Amino acid sequence: MMPWLTLALLGAYHGINPGMGWLFAVALGLQEKSSGAVRRALVPIALGHAASIGLTVALLGVGLASVPAAALRWLTAAALVVFGVLKLVRPRHPRWVGMRVGFLDLTWWSFLMATAHGAGLMLLPVFLLGAESPAPCHGGGCHNAAGLSLASPLGYLAAVLVHTAAMMGAAAAVALVVYHKLGVAILRTAWFNLDRAWAVALIGAGVIAALL
Repeated sequence: MMPWLTLALLGAYHGINPGMGWLFAVALGLQEKSSGAVRRALVPIALGHAASIGLTVALLGVGLASVPAAALRWLTAAALVVFGVLKLVRPRHPRWVGMRVGFLDLTWWSFLMATAHGAGLMLLPVFLLGAESPAPCHGGGCHNAAGLSLASPLGYLAAVLVHTAAMMGAAAAVALVVYHKLGVAILRTAWFNLDRAWAVALIGAGVIAALL
């Protein structure tokens, strides 16, 4: 149960980060003067996020097939720490997309943002712990108290869906509250604080992956 809760909590954490898309959704809503535009924007944002983390975790599965799990855990821990330090030193965001965007444009933008922020990297320790201490498979999924296994395609898909659903729910809640109640006056402060908290969280995830 704990691995699924961890995935959901990480999804909610990703969702409240304005760099993952709710800020863009609010901006589109204000531009079109419609809360419906905010809700519509969240769908491709969630799809792009899911594609990014799904690709990252899939690459982990490929790595586990050719690299010992313990070695891969240390490589992942190092990548998380290095990526977090880089985000602290140079907190930059892709800005090539204009405000007039279609469904595919917004999906691609979300994919790039999630990838640039290292969203998928934060999920890897959850899977790596399961890979180092595997448990027998029962039913449609393979998991244990420590982590999740990539041995089951259904379990892998369920993990991505749980994480993405939590991310979208949190992003939708924040976006609609900001759009209807708070406006955009707080966004600069929120972006700055959360961006640095995100970098620290990446470093923390790397340390946890190394220690556990």
